[in-house]
Amino acid sequence: MRMEKNTIVGLDIGTTKIGVVISEIIDGSLKIIGIGSSPSEGLRKGVVINIDKTVKSIHKAVEEAELMAGIDVTEVFVGIAGRHIRSVDSRGIIPVARQDHEISNVDVRKVIEQASTIAIPADREVVHVIPQGFVVDGQTGIRDPVGMSGVKLEGDVHIVTAAVTSAQNIYKSVEKAGIQVADIVLEPLASSYAVLDEDEKELGVALVDMGGGTTDIAVFLDESIRYTTCIDYGGDNVSSDLAMGIRTPLDRADEIKRKYGSCSVAEIEEEFVPVPGVGGRESKEIPKSYLSQIIRSRMKEIFEMVFKELQKNRMMDKLGAGLVLTGGGSLTDGAKALAEEVFGVPVRIGVPKKQGGISDAITTPIHATGMGLVQYGLQQVEQDSFEGSNPANEGVFDIIKKISSWIAKYF
Repeated sequence: MRMEKNTIVGLDIGTTKIGVVISEIIDGSLKIIGIGSSPSEGLRKGVVINIDKTVKSIHKAVEEAELMAGIDVTEVFVGIAGRHIRSVDSRGIIPVARQDHEISNVDVRKVIEQASTIAIPADREVVHVIPQGFVVDGQTGIRDPVGMSGVKLEGDVHIVTAAVTSAQNIYKSVEKAGIQVADIVLEPLASSYAVLDEDEKELGVALVDMGGGTTDIAVFLDESIRYTTCIDYGGDNVSSDLAMGIRTPLDRADEIKRKYGSCSVAEIEEEFVPVPGVGGRESKEIPKSYLSQIIRSRMKEIFEMVFKELQKNRMMDKLGAGLVLTGGGSLTDGAKALAEEVFGVPVRIGVPKKQGGISDAITTPIHATGMGLVQYGLQQVEQDSFEGSNPANEGVFDIIKKISSWIAKYF
């Protein structure tokens, strides 16, 4: 078996699970033909801390998806996240080159390239350069200036960077698993492809991706990403609190959280949950309301931390479409209502859009990143086909490639 040219694979390397989604392109649309997952070992807070364990986890998830799809995976689009991710806004200014002052694609690329030329520490690499908008002779709010007349062109970009070592360790883990990396993609950006509507991106929306080790945040406005950050708390912290509170092993606490957990203390009828003992001690029964109090307390704390980040960076007043929760943490019963209580804006759970094939099997927030990665990959493939280029011959962190790719996607 071999990987077909019309096949796109997304690899979500998370703190708690490794997820693989295999899709094929049919008439310009995606059909999901294989999925796989395995417990994630070797990562902490979205960062690789043990390459050998990470490689084994990747192998297991990929083999499961390969068996279902009936092909060998040789290349993947990989998600990256974690506290090491940083972002900054930048602006470039250039004179329009043509004598008739008509703005061309060359001008657009030049202004974005100039905006991207900022001082970056040696321990960081550029992951994305995302155009946000343009200004022509003082006229703001322009999304596509090509064809307009002007003397001076200004361009705003959102630059996302990652720690060099973190990115390199993801590369090494994937390549040691015998797979090439087609591109590295910011995970909340990938998730946005799967769960956000264009109207939400236009009005202003915050995507809150609640993973096991971290909670990733991305704010969209006027159809472009405006802000990205990460909170060092996620579902694992909830499980840890539960393990301490009910005195049971962490893996059992996680199982209990998934089966009985809720953020809605007031609505729970009084019932008891069996809890295994530790070190041979007898099992016991704990009131479900007590479990919910522990879960609600930590979930509320995480939401409040996200709220403070958005408030501090003046993003809360830009959320005309509210919040979209995704990731495994969003599946906690009562999470939506608790988020609405904390943020004071409309909240919905982000479920990946159906893509055909067996996509019904993964229309859950847990697979939002994996589904988003293959949709991102589809746009990348279409762009490479349009330009007649071969992405395998270009560096993932090549800024110029990022500029041309993002211009094509957004304009």
